[in-house]
Amino acid sequence: MKASFTRPLRGRRRRDLPARRTALALTTAVGITGAAIIVGVLPRGDHRSPAPGPSAASSGEAPSPGAAGIGDPLMPLDGNGGYTVRRYTLAFDWRAPRTPFEATATISATATQALSRFDLDFAGNTLHTVTVDGAPATAARDGDELVVTPAKPIPHSGSFTVRVSYTADPTQQRHRGDAIQDYGWVPTSDGTVLYAQPDGAKLIFPADDHPSLRAPVTFRITTPPGLTAVANGRLVERVRQPDGRVQWTYDSEQPVAAQLVQLAIGKFAFVDSTGPRGLPVRDVVPDGLVTDTQEYRSLTPEHLAWLERRLGPYPFRRYGVLVGDTDLPVALETQSLSVVPRADLLGDRVDAERNLVHELTHHWTGDSVAIRRWSDLWLSEGHARFYERLYADTHGGPGIEEAMRAAYEQHDQWRHDAGAPAEPTEPTLFKQMRYDGSALVLYALREKVGEETFDRIERSWVTKYRGRAAGTRDFVVLASAVAGEDLKPFLTPWLYGSHTPPMPGHPDWQVDPVQD
Repeated sequence: MKASFTRPLRGRRRRDLPARRTALALTTAVGITGAAIIVGVLPRGDHRSPAPGPSAASSGEAPSPGAAGIGDPLMPLDGNGGYTVRRYTLAFDWRAPRTPFEATATISATATQALSRFDLDFAGNTLHTVTVDGAPATAARDGDELVVTPAKPIPHSGSFTVRVSYTADPTQQRHRGDAIQDYGWVPTSDGTVLYAQPDGAKLIFPADDHPSLRAPVTFRITTPPGLTAVANGRLVERVRQPDGRVQWTYDSEQPVAAQLVQLAIGKFAFVDSTGPRGLPVRDVVPDGLVTDTQEYRSLTPEHLAWLERRLGPYPFRRYGVLVGDTDLPVALETQSLSVVPRADLLGDRVDAERNLVHELTHHWTGDSVAIRRWSDLWLSEGHARFYERLYADTHGGPGIEEAMRAAYEQHDQWRHDAGAPAEPTEPTLFKQMRYDGSALVLYALREKVGEETFDRIERSWVTKYRGRAAGTRDFVVLASAVAGEDLKPFLTPWLYGSHTPPMPGHPDWQVDPVQD
């Protein structure tokens, strides 16, 4: 996520939507041709597990409910317990902008315990049917959770398939008072783009929605003639239906976190090029913006080569820029296809390149190396901002020392307003501390250990944890091992302290006084 800030953000906050509501008990029977489910909203304490069935008994473990979340301290209901997702298959029958359409999500999963019931992160939308392994299941709404009770328990290590059919509402959004602003579905004049970060995937499809949890995705999107559908990964096939509509099938190729899923529909052109070592680069551009955005989009191969010299090979099989024909002032690192708003590509070159490099950097740090917990977000946004600043330093933008000195001056204020870099609160998660404030931590580390050692730390980080989730402790341990010294005493006050430590090599740098 790339966002611009003015100096300084003085703790202006909006109260977010509550992560969970205590719902009134209400159960409604919904008749479905050939099947029936019970749909309702229930307080968590009213959920009851069925008696163990033969399949659960064969595992030797008594079935019990899967947890409603993985217990992330900032967003405890993000993700779900009791299973891991092997694949999502999403089928969307798109009709028109801002118009509800029929959708189906098929989730292949493996139980990590014997399950009497389990949750999916799923908010809004009109639920129709839920089946587990083809049999009708009971489903109950509990805030942003969809609680599914299968007809019979699922044994530990058992594979199972959940199919949820619903009417999707492509106008659903939520708002945050930080850099995210509006997220979820973002309508355009002729279609949509997705901004699912941080936990907006549940507005789009039922998911196991936490940044540390990933699974491959198959997309089957049917559009009216004249519209194009795009999604993460590779276009597998494009088939015209008898009625003239077109079905587009995409494969994400590699596991993707729910917050990084992209699905866009509109009148698009594909613009193909190649990056280092023949890497396929495909930009997706609204028809009327192809020429006007070409100058800055054509820099992607150069940006890839610049980052590869610092971080090693690009970690995915393809890349591209999706030009967002929206008024939202934010870009997003949706995996293999970053969204960059049109305004970013129609203005100043330095600003455009900063955005492009920022989202591309995330593909190493944030997409490939996922964060373990939301409090580790500094590792994702801080790295993206650091390399964005480092690139600008030699490509016409402000010098990195100048930018970091300005961040240093404001750092105590940001700590006061939004918490230390590795100690955010949920409402301040995407405040400026996670951007320039966290890039400053990396700059301090480079000043401490020297550029050569810092570069080895960085390359080791994205190599060791490629395709995995990692957190703050992992980074401190790895940095110490590479540097050959215990860096915990140095990094701890930078990451967790209430006051900004002295900057190595810059004894003249001063922190501005905090203003309430």
